[in-house]
Amino acid sequence: MRVPVPMPKINYEMEFGIIASWHVAIGDTVKAGQVIGDIETEKAVVDLESPAEGTIVEIVSQPGDEVPALEPIAWIETGG
Repeated sequence: MRVPVPMPKINYEMEFGIIASWHVAIGDTVKAGQVIGDIETEKAVVDLESPAEGTIVEIVSQPGDEVPALEPIAWIETGG
């Protein structure tokens, strides 16, 4: 099953975030809660954690991309 990695909504007022960096690549295996990238908001750079255990199968947004909150920025194949 494919699970989206959404752009996190850090606070109620957040409308978008910027991908600062990825710490994973397509084909990498990740665990739930593992830091897989960094997100830049208006106030800080925060860790992006994996929502599930599995394999990164698609990275939709690249560093520097501005993405609306909750929009998928990557996909994980959980195998379930």
